[in-house]
Amino acid sequence: MLVETPTGRPDASGTSNATAGRRRHDDAPDTMALFGRLAGLPDGPERDALRDELVTAWLPMAHRIAGRFRDRGESLEDLRQVAALGLVKAIDRFDPERGAFESYAVPTITGEVKRHFRDRMWALRVPRRVQELRNKVRVARRELTQSPGSPEPSLTALAAHTGLTEDEVSAGMEALESFSTLSLDAELSAGDDGYSLADTLGAADASYDTVIDRESAKTGLRRLPERERAILYMRFFEDMTQSRIADKLGISQMHVSRLISRSCARVRDEALGERTAGGRPPQH
Repeated sequence: MLVETPTGRPDASGTSNATAGRRRHDDAPDTMALFGRLAGLPDGPERDALRDELVTAWLPMAHRIAGRFRDRGESLEDLRQVAALGLVKAIDRFDPERGAFESYAVPTITGEVKRHFRDRMWALRVPRRVQELRNKVRVARRELTQSPGSPEPSLTALAAHTGLTEDEVSAGMEALESFSTLSLDAELSAGDDGYSLADTLGAADASYDTVIDRESAKTGLRRLPERERAILYMRFFEDMTQSRIADKLGISQMHVSRLISRSCARVRDEALGERTAGGRPPQH
């Protein structure tokens, strides 16, 4: 509930300031009578007009709550619209028999604004756990730098203050200013030899796949009969034609072709079988 609660010190009359000094904000109008009427009205033009009157009366409070979240990467106008939406929800759901409207509206509007930051402000979907770490780190930084001239708290100080590990604090720090993303086309150098963020990213190296394929084929090649291994060596390492291989071994070219096809299929099937057994999907 948004009330000012000064330190409880008795005044001249002996009354505690914690009680006597309690007051409502200027933007919290007395509208209980209007809410009583609203609760008894059916849907229709009269109810809509009364609802609009209540929204207008409480809109300054919604704007004040929205102002608490300024300078967090969202425009104040957009925040006010989100807060106004929360206000409308609070008015529609409020039961005047259960207490003051302000006590119900403040957490409803605040929650709507926080949900806006949680669900709409991230350019990429960030895990809820990281968002929670970000909020804890942000609050801790504010608390540790309340005194004028306080230095920026270290990772260790933040971890001690929040009860988090340093790795968790580091993750929260990285998420503090991560509502928006940087385009891959963004220029990282202002000179003539300027380059973009995309130019700094690595690319997949096909040579790694070649190494994996060779290692996968080794076992199958060792299991082939000696003649099949010799034929594959002559064909793929010495670049001999099937006719030359046939002449060298004294067999027909057709027989050489069948042996090459059969040997390659056997090695391939064994290599793919080992990859599947090891958790790697086969590549066709």
